[in-house]
Amino acid sequence: MHRSLQTQPLTATAFSTFGDLIGLKDLPDQIINQGFCGRHHDLATPEIIDGHAGISLFKALPRALPYRLEMMERHPLGSQAFIPMSLDPFLVIVAPDNGGAPGTPLAFVTAPGQGVNFHRGTWHGVLTPLTEPGLFAVIDRIGAGRNLQEYWFEEIFEITDGRAKTVDPIPAVGDPRPLGSG
Repeated sequence: MHRSLQTQPLTATAFSTFGDLIGLKDLPDQIINQGFCGRHHDLATPEIIDGHAGISLFKALPRALPYRLEMMERHPLGSQAFIPMSLDPFLVIVAPDNGGAPGTPLAFVTAPGQGVNFHRGTWHGVLTPLTEPGLFAVIDRIGAGRNLQEYWFEEIFEITDGRAKTVDPIPAVGDPRPLGSG
């Protein structure tokens, strides 16, 4: 038995309770490097307790939709940022805290070039690229102490793709597909 969730586009407003959306602004804050570079400044605020911010590279295998969400995690001693090193979308899953366990999850698909910074203590799914190469810069807390809590659901959530599908309403001449089958 499972519960169904559908993805939605990732927006700063929808994500603000859980963290920071990392992406280009309409205009850069500063033009630097002799006019050849636009700096989009201060896009996220790392939160660190008893440690320091570290930059790591993660190489994750791609997953597919529908996706089976069995477990969520959180980091009580620091925030965690996932910044893709490609323009490929990835799946972002978050949930409010419900008495020390995740509440009902929300699932987002990023737009090309978007990253996220989960606030300290935010329940979130694991790093979930939807395509290769699955390479991410991760900024999070490095230090002593346990900074990982996992929660395994009794009932699995199935996350389906809520992105709009394009359908060719009129098949081309000689196309064997029925009308509207795309």
